[in-house]
Amino acid sequence: MQHRQTLDPARVGLATLGVVAASVGFGLVPLFARGLTDSGMAPHAVALYRYVLASVVLAPIVWRWRRLWPVLLWGLGTGIVMALGWVAYVRAIEVVPVSTAGVLYMTYPAFTLAISGLLFRERPAPRAILAAAMIVVAAAVVMTPGAVDPALIPLLLLSLAAPAGFGLGISVLVHKMTPIPALARIGIVSMGSVLGLLPLALGTPVQGLLPSGTQGWLMVLGIGLGTALVPQLIYTICSPIVGTARTAMAGSIELPVMFAVGWLAFGEPLTTAQAVSCVLVLTAIALTPARRARSIAAVPDQT
Repeated sequence: MQHRQTLDPARVGLATLGVVAASVGFGLVPLFARGLTDSGMAPHAVALYRYVLASVVLAPIVWRWRRLWPVLLWGLGTGIVMALGWVAYVRAIEVVPVSTAGVLYMTYPAFTLAISGLLFRERPAPRAILAAAMIVVAAAVVMTPGAVDPALIPLLLLSLAAPAGFGLGISVLVHKMTPIPALARIGIVSMGSVLGLLPLALGTPVQGLLPSGTQGWLMVLGIGLGTALVPQLIYTICSPIVGTARTAMAGSIELPVMFAVGWLAFGEPLTTAQAVSCVLVLTAIALTPARRARSIAAVPDQT
């Protein structure tokens, strides 16, 4: 696309700040999620609150594109898978350091690469393979018995369902969902997530579903607005303006934000293994070419 050459540098700079702000919002997920689970809320209820607001707000836009129902079905199914994976992630951050869970969540580019190859026969670039290998090494470093309690390793392995689900979401977006606009993508995937979580919610006692007191409701609002709907909207608007490479670099702030949340909010010290893993992940993000998109709603152009 040639229009990128004539973009106002001030506009590009502002859009870059938008990607940074959105990624900070994504990185704050553990702050709200652990706060809600510590107060007694079930992990799947936390996930449900994260998706339900976007589902309601964007439902009219999704309805406008109902004629493309096969595309919407892809989004709905992907949302179900992503939501169930995210429950495993919320469960993990109840008991493991936020930084460790964050490194594992950031393995989603490796899952994206594998899923795109298996389902859609997409051939990865050599740099993408190298970046994926670095991310796998980073995950292995934080999961060694010397870096984490061996009893927690099964739970950490289960938490990999979250980046796997997100990798599926990116793959489906790129290969199946481009016929509908970005806001419709956010809406239909969010609806699928709510649909996937409803059976779990219906089988949960009321005290495990409702937040505790005013602070609990504020945290529900925070996880729905501050880590999902608003960041997704900002990211969707800004990432096509700045392009894939700058989006990847600006978005990489998400992982350091997770580390800061663990340190400042929960008193978790940064270990050598976590620091090494963080460097490996950030380097891999810098190496990853082309279609890496942090948001399932936004596919930056390839210029």
